Formats: sequence, C-alpha cells, structure tokens
Amino acid sequence: MAAKAEQDKKDAIAAEEKQQQKMILYFVAIGGLMVVFFSVWMYKRYKVTQRQKIVIEHQKKIVEEHQKDIIDSITYAKRLQDAILPPTKFINQYVPENFVLYKPKDIVAGDFYWAESVGDLFFIAAADSTGHGVPGAMVSVVCSNALNRTLKEFKETETGKILDKTRDLVVETFEKSANEVKDGMDISLLCIDKKNNTVCWSGANNPLWYICSANEKAVSSSAVENRQLVEVKADKQPIGKTDNQTKFTSHKLNCATGTIFYLFTDGYADQFGGPNGKKFKYKAFGELLLKNVNLSMEEQSSALDKAFEDWKGNLEQVDDVCVIGIKL
Repeated sequence: MAAKAEQDKKDAIAAEEKQQQKMILYFVAIGGLMVVFFSVWMYKRYKVTQRQKIVIEHQKKIVEEHQKDIIDSITYAKRLQDAILPPTKFINQYVPENFVLYKPKDIVAGDFYWAESVGDLFFIAAADSTGHGVPGAMVSVVCSNALNRTLKEFKETETGKILDKTRDLVVETFEKSANEVKDGMDISLLCIDKKNNTVCWSGANNPLWYICSANEKAVSSSAVENRQLVEVKADKQPIGKTDNQTKFTSHKLNCATGTIFYLFTDGYADQFGGPNGKKFKYKAFGELLLKNVNLSMEEQSSALDKAFEDWKGNLEQVDDVCVIGIKL
C-alpha cells in the first residue's frame, strides 16, 4: 500500500509538471504568434509609410517645380517692369544731382518711377499703383503707358492736364473689362522748365515736399536752422475711376538754385518697426530729410535706406517704397 501511494504521488507530480510544460508551450506559442502578427503589422505599416513617403516626395517635387515656374515667370516680369523704369543715365542727363530709392516689397512692384523730356521740359514722377506684387505691377504698366501717351501722343505738357488725361486713359483701359475695375494710381509729378527756370507740380493724393532757405514762403512747413521743409498738398483724388472727380491743380513754383524736391509714395512712412512695432510716419520722415539735407544726394539715399532698414528690423516690409530726390 505504501508503495502504491508513493507511486500515485510521483504520477501526480509528473502530471502536474506535464501540465505546466503544456501551459508554458501554450504561452510561448501565443507569444510567438503575437510577435509574428506584430511583425507583419509593422511590415505593412512600413510599406504604407514608404508608399506615402514616395507620394509626398512626388507631390513636393511637383510643388517645387510649379514654384520655380512661378518665380521664373515673376522674375521675367521684373525684367519687363524694369524696362519701363527710366535709366539712371537718362535722369542724370537732365538733373545731375538726384537719387532714386526704390525698394519693391516683392520681386515686382506696384510703385514705379517715371521720367521723360520734351524740349526744355523735364518730367519726373513717383507713382503708387493699386496693390503690390504681380497685380500692382500689371497696373503700373497700364499707368506708365498712359503717362507716355499723354505726353507723346496727346502733347500735354502742363502737369495738371497731364494727370487729367492720364486718368482718362487709365479709366478707359479698365472700362473695357466686363467687371468694374477701379484700379489706378497715386502720383507726384514734377516738371522742371530749364529755359525759364521754373518748376511745375501736380499730385494725386501724394504731396510734394521741398527744402529751401527759411525765408522762402511755405504752404506748410517745419524749419531747422536756416532750412525749411515745405509741403505742397496734392489733390485728394487718384488717377482712376472715382466719384466727384475734379481737374487736377497745376502748382507753379519759383524756387532758388539749391532747392531739393522730394517725390515719394506712402511706403516709407507706413513701414512698421521700431521698439514698439509702430509706423514710421510722415513727421519722422520729414525730420529725417531735414537732418540729412546737407549731405550729397547719394549720401541722402544711403541714409534713408539705412534708417528704413534699422526701423523695419526683423519685421516684414509692408509696402513698396519709392523716394526721389531732385536738387536744382
């Protein structure tokens, strides 16, 4: 009996060990299957990721190619726009002491400057077309062409009448569209009559500033030592379609040799920057011009450019910038 009991005990232990081995094998098998399934899942995810990566890289390549095409087109458009800007040599021929500070916001600009001569008359203007970038550049071409036609085809030489006719041509061009287009430009247009030593000016929204000796009569001014900043106000209407339009005023000015005229768009004064991220404003702009008036024209341009960049800092340029200085 004792032997049988001992044998039963051994059989029970053996059976228990066998059961434990089965359980271990069961868990190992389950673990193995889980590893296999997880490996298969990971492989499938890897393949999906690879396919997605290929698709993304392909799409990225397409976007980059399109972007390159767009930039190439805009860069070529810049070459075309540059062709309508008067060469420095041409301006120097009529007014040796001058500067043009021209800083487009984008590759192409809505701002442009324009110059022409007829007999003893020399015309120069700073203009701000509606918008900036490509749309602004397209409008600038229309406006520049209208100025050229007014002078050469319609033979207008009085600044106010030039702006009147230019407005008519710009409105006529855009009226051909089925959509109502009110685009146009603001402009400051100066005419120097070398024969009679007189200056005529007209403006659409943008004024004329000039710095002369303090004893000259000012429309509105601020004086620094013996220098005076004079403002001639513009007509408050654009070159373009507008309600209640009136004829532009021609201002005749008798200015002494050494007077410096400044034609400009609103981009410089409207730039955000400084310690509080605020606009530069026209008052500071005028004070800067007075501060640098005794510098050469080239040095004035450099000083204006540096002041603008210092003010802007890391902020984005908000608009095109065009400032022209002309010294009699």
